[in-house]
Amino acid sequence: MTPIKNISIRDLHARTGAVVREAAAGVYAFVVTDHGRPVATITPFVESEPRRSFRDRRILPAFAKIEQRGLTSDSSEGISVDRERD
Repeated sequence: MTPIKNISIRDLHARTGAVVREAAAGVYAFVVTDHGRPVATITPFVESEPRRSFRDRRILPAFAKIEQRGLTSDSSEGISVDRERD
């Protein structure tokens, strides 16, 4: 876990480059304070996993049944089919 250090806005203004480099390297995470009150954080950037598009997601079995019925995109058609079955 990265140690956390408080830094005032005034100190951040004077040492912005050094603070950002320390945060990026994981040396410290910074809590920026304004008159002693926390107002922001500076932490290392973590690359997230690329997001999958909706089309690439795995279809759950319950939804696969709907797809097998060959229904159109009109939800009322699916509702009518379900009502006729009962």
